[in-house]
Amino acid sequence: MSNEHLKPGIEIERKYIIRKPDIKLILNKKGSAVSEIEQIYLLSSGNVTHRVRRRTTDGIARYYETVKTRIDKMSVVEEEGEIYAERYFELLSKRDPKAHPIHKTRYTLDCSDFTFEIDVYPEWENTAILEVELEDRCIEPTIPSFISVVREVTGVKEYSNASMSRHFPTEDKL
Repeated sequence: MSNEHLKPGIEIERKYIIRKPDIKLILNKKGSAVSEIEQIYLLSSGNVTHRVRRRTTDGIARYYETVKTRIDKMSVVEEEGEIYAERYFELLSKRDPKAHPIHKTRYTLDCSDFTFEIDVYPEWENTAILEVELEDRCIEPTIPSFISVVREVTGVKEYSNASMSRHFPTEDKL
């Protein structure tokens, strides 16, 4: 894909299902932030996912386009860039008809030398997903003590947002 506005990089990430944390506690932590995200998957094939995202923080919407090519369970080549709203709406014409928009509230927290992203989905009452990007795949992140991990789901396709846009897993399976 030749989109000059997309900047390539390798993303190494660990992903966990967690008990829904105390949101007030997170928001009281220095450097925390909250955003509302709408994520829409576009037609793509093979080990490539193509999406657009509207991220609203403090009432201001920003738009992104992302193409991810899976390397292995923990890593992807990620090409991502901010786009204009017009481009976002133009790309919606390429929406995957089998995929539903993903809506989530993302809480970002800097803690223990890591940036944690906690995604809270309206489909789940008691659980959320925690993601942490790593500089190196050998690093074991130190998860804050106030976060209760149910289980790690790094590389479990069922819990990728792309898969969840097609079939959202129920909490009783967790």
